[in-house]
Amino acid sequence: MFSPEGPSLRELAVQAFSSVERGYDLLAPKFDHTPYRTSDRILDATSAALRPFGPFDDGLDVCCGTGAGLRVLRPLCRGRVTGVDFSAGMLAEARRAHPDAEWIRVDARRPPFAAEFDLAVSFGAFGHFLATDRPALFTGVHRALRSGGLFAFPVFAPPRISSRSYWVPAGFDAAMRIRNAVWRPPFVMYYRTFPLRAVRAELTAAGFTVRTTVLPGFGRRPDGAPYARLVVARKD
Repeated sequence: MFSPEGPSLRELAVQAFSSVERGYDLLAPKFDHTPYRTSDRILDATSAALRPFGPFDDGLDVCCGTGAGLRVLRPLCRGRVTGVDFSAGMLAEARRAHPDAEWIRVDARRPPFAAEFDLAVSFGAFGHFLATDRPALFTGVHRALRSGGLFAFPVFAPPRISSRSYWVPAGFDAAMRIRNAVWRPPFVMYYRTFPLRAVRAELTAAGFTVRTTVLPGFGRRPDGAPYARLVVARKD
């Protein structure tokens, strides 16, 4: 699961019994050597899908982690590129890897921006938000964008209930709920709490016009539905 440069089981255990912020501070130096880092394949597919909508001026990576999203923003944005995250450890790694970008420690539900960006992206972060947090998150991104700006992120079709890919994340979510019921501080990380129908409605309520586009190269399910889509939400 991890490369030799990745975290040990002991380090993962310490992270799991920390808060989300503290856990990612601890994981940050080795994060890019774990499967949790968004793959270049997903980033490149997102960049290709967004290219017809651009070019853009200023770009924002929401919950940026160690800065992988710059692989998308840099080719598409002509102006400044900014990443926001609440983990100081993740931001320190992002600064080391990309010193020419702007990195700000902030709660993504309350970003300190007003009409400053033309494109916002996010990768692999939504499992750290409870459903009750999403409206504030989407409203904050909407406020940060200029009129006509886009908020984009990939989503993947749920696996078949008969598959291992269905039961592994379902089991993880169940274990996380038990952990959070008996241990403090909570560690919010759930894989199956981001249904596209609900997310689309919440984005619309925040003021976005929402569409999706297929990300090619990830195949289709037996029923013909694509495995991967890009949500493209435009600020009206």
